[in-house]
Amino acid sequence: MDQNYLKKGGLFKPKFRLKKVMSYVLIMALAIASASAQNLTVSGKVTDGSGEGLPGVNVLIKGTLNGAVTDIEGNYQLSVPSGATLVFTYVGFATQEIDVNAQNTISIIMSEDYGQLDEVVVVGYGTTKKSDLTGAVTAIDSKQFNKGQINTPQGLLTGRIAGVNVTSSDGQPGSGAQIRIRGGSSLSASNDPLIVVDGVPLTTDEIGGIRNPLSTINPQDIETITVLKDASATAIYGARASNGVILVTTKRGQVGAGISVNYSAQFSLSTLPEIADNLTPEEFASLVNESSGNGDISPVAATLLGSTQTNWQNEVYQQAQGTNHNISASGAFKGVPFRVSTGYLFQEGILRTSSFERTSISLGLDPSFLNDDLRVSINLKGSQTNNGFTNDGVIGSAATFDPTQPVFDSESPFGGYYFYRQSLIPTDPGFLIPDNNAPKNPVGLLEQTNNDSRVNRFIGNINFNYKLPIEGLSANLNLATDRTTTDGLEVVDSLAQSERRLFAGNVIYGKINKYDNQYQNDLFEFYLNYAKELPGLDSRFEVIGGYSYQYFFRETGSYETDIIRSVTTKPINPDPSENKLISFYGRLKYDFKEKYLLTVTVRRDGSSRFLGDNQWGIFPSAALAWRIKDESFLTNVDIVSDLKIRAGYGVTAQENIGESYPALARISIGEDDARYQLGRDGNGNPIFINVARFEAFDPNLKWEETTTINVGVDFGFWNGRINGSFDWYKRETTDLLNTIDIPAGTNFSNRILTNVGSLENNGLEFALNGIVVDNADWRVDLGFNLTRNTNEITRLTNSNDPDFLGNETGGISGGTGNVAQINSVGFNRSTFWLLQQVYDANGNPIEGVYVDQDGDGQYTNADRVRSKNPDPTMFMGFSSFVSYKKVSLTMNGRYQTGNYVYHNIASANGNINGLYTNNTLRNIHSSVLDTRFVGTGFLNNLLSNYYLEDASFFRMDNITVGYSLEKFLNDRFSANVSFTVQNAFVITNYSGLDPEVADGIDDNIYPRPRVFTLGLNVNFK
Repeated sequence: MDQNYLKKGGLFKPKFRLKKVMSYVLIMALAIASASAQNLTVSGKVTDGSGEGLPGVNVLIKGTLNGAVTDIEGNYQLSVPSGATLVFTYVGFATQEIDVNAQNTISIIMSEDYGQLDEVVVVGYGTTKKSDLTGAVTAIDSKQFNKGQINTPQGLLTGRIAGVNVTSSDGQPGSGAQIRIRGGSSLSASNDPLIVVDGVPLTTDEIGGIRNPLSTINPQDIETITVLKDASATAIYGARASNGVILVTTKRGQVGAGISVNYSAQFSLSTLPEIADNLTPEEFASLVNESSGNGDISPVAATLLGSTQTNWQNEVYQQAQGTNHNISASGAFKGVPFRVSTGYLFQEGILRTSSFERTSISLGLDPSFLNDDLRVSINLKGSQTNNGFTNDGVIGSAATFDPTQPVFDSESPFGGYYFYRQSLIPTDPGFLIPDNNAPKNPVGLLEQTNNDSRVNRFIGNINFNYKLPIEGLSANLNLATDRTTTDGLEVVDSLAQSERRLFAGNVIYGKINKYDNQYQNDLFEFYLNYAKELPGLDSRFEVIGGYSYQYFFRETGSYETDIIRSVTTKPINPDPSENKLISFYGRLKYDFKEKYLLTVTVRRDGSSRFLGDNQWGIFPSAALAWRIKDESFLTNVDIVSDLKIRAGYGVTAQENIGESYPALARISIGEDDARYQLGRDGNGNPIFINVARFEAFDPNLKWEETTTINVGVDFGFWNGRINGSFDWYKRETTDLLNTIDIPAGTNFSNRILTNVGSLENNGLEFALNGIVVDNADWRVDLGFNLTRNTNEITRLTNSNDPDFLGNETGGISGGTGNVAQINSVGFNRSTFWLLQQVYDANGNPIEGVYVDQDGDGQYTNADRVRSKNPDPTMFMGFSSFVSYKKVSLTMNGRYQTGNYVYHNIASANGNINGLYTNNTLRNIHSSVLDTRFVGTGFLNNLLSNYYLEDASFFRMDNITVGYSLEKFLNDRFSANVSFTVQNAFVITNYSGLDPEVADGIDDNIYPRPRVFTLGLNVNFK
């Protein structure tokens, strides 16, 4: 792609002058405020129903950010205009508004409101009261977050919200997670939700040099997480909202709160719950001798057995330590609310040499000007993460390396690590080159590789909200940037067996791989908001209309040489790319008699990923809600505190396909796998050039669209002491962005991205929360959520072809090009596609014998059966909080069912023939002791549904015991100490290491550790 083309703005150019707009806004922000009305001093005490003072109650002057916070005894004092109104808010209690009316003393009694219907919830481009929501929206705050050593934001909401399934990628420190809101809506495009942090939509790019882009954000800075699930709630974000939206709001300072300091520390120990179930040294030696003697493998195999017993998995795994420190100061300084924080996290991985380190800083300022008419919100977040990676082959090598051989060998030419002597290949110059097909010493792979990266990220935005002279009209401007730079260096020792090889006629010793990446995400957003009361019509409405421009740029580059930099094995090849989104949006909210609610939203999006008329799409939604509780027949029914029915319909879109120019003709330059020899140089060495080739493309590519219908009920009883919701939804995705096969013989690769097919999701969600006990000594809270989701592919081709099997997916190890899953019409996406195993009278599998579905006497694709899928059909979350005086117990767990896992570790390594390959011995999976599979017809064994297992499970995610110390040292100190066990236990019938596998293919994942954490939290005011 032409660099000048990128600098000029590419397919889109912004139609405004940022500098000019910013100048106007800054001039406005620096204007001098006008004189305020005459004030008087108001004081009082806030108590609960028992007469106890309530500390921490917010007392705000209505319509401003000015106010105070009650002290430990519930007292407050502040300066107030004589005609003002005070608003008293406290979590768990009903909000109260009191007119000052020239009073100097105002004391109130706050009543508990377990349902918290007046609670303000963050939604797209604004906030709303929980009671006014018309869409499927769930919010949780820091008090409800999961406990323990939570290194990344995803871990805060695992199992907490109905319809949201969070599956951690693996157990690496700082690893990511697969987040699915109401199931995936796409086949080849992204199924990840849009994540917005303090008004900044984050890029969904996979950032090189880091396991998880969200790991750059410190979870300790997060105050609330709001999940928008249906189209009514998400349509305001239009493009990228098909998979739901997650709004993250960070902690802020409060007016009148004084300055408070918080320090938290955590110390953790991570252990390995289980190891892969391979043969022990004794079982291995016995099976090798037996199989060599009966002819299953070569008699030579028995002569290769060593005399050492080595548990290779114990050699590469470790107990890992971690520490996490955070300190923050918040409050108001000279009337300006602020919060500043810094954090440091270091976490070792249970796989040796892997680690994650993060240093973060965050600043939030909320000044106001022009007599509070201009409010400014500034959010700055910076972090540096250092990542220690391991060699990719360590886990598999530790599972399969000969357990009768030692770790070290004094005669080894590869740094003293044991190697298979039979694997050496003499070359013409007389050098010894190891056979790359032989297993590599796993400890050598670890110790002879140093692979680190450093990632710097800055997320910042400044938001201006100005009340215009017209009553009810305000303007909002949001300027934001998200910048990430990464640099990484992988160095493999010159003596390492893994990097002793031939390249273009040269012997390569070791490796140096260096890469540098940069990612840029800039946002300009402006909208007007107008709210108006219509007393004569008993109505209220609010309208917003806005414009958004978002620009994404990324550039990646790397080079690779041998350890002495004499041979370049991969040249520097910078790869810049960009894409842009332009949007116009509007929303109307109408409230009639505070009982009948209407929300209508429309967004028009343009994407540079598409061409011509296909660049633009219009995405509307509408929702209605009826607050039945406010009808006359329920007003005096005290047992019912909330009852509301919601219904919504809307269309959202998808364009996140991981490519910047999918609709343009492109040429790619081949690397090691695409080289052509053109003669020899003067020394007789071959000359290779990298080939250039055209990529397949569809110039008519367009938006993938998802239409959602949602019907829901919100309910509450006994003043919200029991509350919950129920939702039914249907989501249909059309014009799927789908990668499909194209006819052989073309000049392109055999697959192309195009719009074809449709997919449907149907589901039910149920959430229930209850306060079982609440008295002076005891508090017992229970929470439960349940989700049932099914999906079905309804179309995959533009024409009905009864012979079309579907699009193969789900690649597996153990062979070349084999798959275990398929996308077919009438089935779940990624349905398993395997041969049906035949068993003998004793229930044992008969090797190489399967059901011949078509009766033709041979096993082909026509005999493979579509059955089961990796997605759970039902998942549930459980939470409980029990406190007695100063002691508390918190537990969170999850159960999911209907998900199946293909045990690829067993299928690829569960054959006796695998003991002896290429004149070397390899360990195999212990399932062979049950199956006695030799490996005859190995490919058929690989595709046997014997290895497909029900992976339903219950996981206790965390158990936390805490002790609270109020008035610690003096009245200004409070503290809490806690002990947490994460991943406490798993109950499952799955025979593998872990039943929680995101894509359903279990192939040597990094194990999830069990973590023990001691925590301390201290507050000072």
